[in-house]
Amino acid sequence: MAQKVAFYTLGCKLNFSETSTIARNFKNEGFERVDFGEQADIYVINTCSVTENADKRFKTIVKQAQKANPDAFVAAIGCYAQLKPEELAAVDGVDLVLGATEKFKLTDYLNDLFKNDKGEIHSCEIEEADFYVGSYAIGDRTRAFLKVQDGCDYKCTYCTIPLARGISRSDTLENVLKNAKKISERGIKEIVLTGVNIGDYGKGEFGNKKHQHTFFELVQALDGVEGIHRLRISSIEPNLLKNKTIDFVAHSTSFVPHFHIPLQSGSDKILKLMRRRYLSNLYVDRVQRIKRAMPHACIGVDVIVGFPGETDEDFLETYHFLNALDISYLHVFTYSERDNTLAATMEGVVPKNVRSKRSKMLRGLSVKKRRAFYESQLGTLRTVLFEGENKEGYIHGFTENYVKVKAPWNPDLVNTLHQVELTEIDEDGLVRFNFVTATVLA
Repeated sequence: MAQKVAFYTLGCKLNFSETSTIARNFKNEGFERVDFGEQADIYVINTCSVTENADKRFKTIVKQAQKANPDAFVAAIGCYAQLKPEELAAVDGVDLVLGATEKFKLTDYLNDLFKNDKGEIHSCEIEEADFYVGSYAIGDRTRAFLKVQDGCDYKCTYCTIPLARGISRSDTLENVLKNAKKISERGIKEIVLTGVNIGDYGKGEFGNKKHQHTFFELVQALDGVEGIHRLRISSIEPNLLKNKTIDFVAHSTSFVPHFHIPLQSGSDKILKLMRRRYLSNLYVDRVQRIKRAMPHACIGVDVIVGFPGETDEDFLETYHFLNALDISYLHVFTYSERDNTLAATMEGVVPKNVRSKRSKMLRGLSVKKRRAFYESQLGTLRTVLFEGENKEGYIHGFTENYVKVKAPWNPDLVNTLHQVELTEIDEDGLVRFNFVTATVLA
C-alpha cells in the first residue's frame, strides 16, 4: 500500500507552484497525495517569511498535522526554513528542515521516516542557491501558476526574500514554453506567470548574470503558444514594466488587461528609505500609460504601512496619492520587523496600534476603489472563466480584467469561458451578469 503525503503551503503563488512540483516528485516515487487534514505518513509545510502572521501560523499547522497522525513525519521547507532553520527545527513535532538548495530533493531524505527527537537541518549558505528549478502548479482546474524566475538582486531595506531565495535567476525560455504547453494540454484555460521579480526575467537563464532574454521577449514568445486562452502577469515592479510590454498586452489576444504593480509607499521620502528603484512620479506614469492603452484594465497595488520613519503626513501623502490614482484594488501589508534587514535598525519606529489604524484606512480605500472599478464595468461585455468550487450554492468566475462574478451553482459551467454582460453589483460586492450567448467560447 502506497505511503501518503500531504502538503500545506503558506505565502505566495510562487510557493504554490513549487509545492505542486515537489508533490509531483512524490507521486513519481509512488506516494499518494491526500488533503492536509487527512491521515498521512508525511506532512510537508512550505513556509513563508513575508508576513509576521505566516511565521506564527507554522506552529498551528504542525499541531494540525500531529492531530491527524501523531506518528507522521513532518518536514518544513521554503523561505522561513532557509532563514530560521533552528527555530523551525525546535518546534515540537518537526523532523526535517530543508533550506533553499535542498527543498526540491526532499524525497532523497525520506529513506528513514522515524520520528526525530529534534528536527534535522539541511540548509545552505544562500550564495549556494544559484541554480534554477522550474515549477508549475496545476491543482486548480481553471488556472495554473507558472514559475519563470526566482530570487532577487534588489536590496529593499525591509525584505528578506534575497536572503531566503538567493540571487535573481531565470528558467530558460525553451523550458518555460515547454511547461506552458504541458499546462495547456491538460485543458487548463489560464496561466499566471509567477516569480520573485518576474520583470527581471532572463537574468541567469543559463547560469550567468547576463540577460539571455528579456521579460518582453518572454511575453512575446508565450503569446504564440497554442491552446492557452489566458495569460496573466502576477506582479511586476513599476521600473521593469516597459511601455512596449504594456502596448503588447493591449493588443494581445492571450494576455489579459490586468496588472499588479507593487508601490509600497506614495511618499518619495519613504520610497528612498525603502531603497525602492523608482519614485512616485514613475508609478503615476505607469498607471496612466496602462489606462491610455487599456481603459478597462484592472490595476492592483501592493502597499506597506507603518514603515520606520513614516509620519502621519507621510501616510496621508500615500493615502491621497492612491485615492487620486485610477487603480482597482489594494493589497495592504502592515510593516513587521525582520531580522537581518536594514529597516529593523532604523529610527522612527511606528507604534503597532498606529500601523493597525493606517492599515484599516487603506483597506477601506481598497473596498471603495474596487467598488468604483466594478461600477465602471457595468453594462460592458466581458469574458468569464468559471471556477470549479461550489460556494454556498454559487459558482464564481473572473472576467479577463479581474472582475469577480457570481451565479447560481451549475457544474456545467466549471472551467468554461462565456461572454457575458455585467449587470449589477450584489450585497457581497460581486457582480451579476446575463449570458450574451449560451455557447462555450473555444
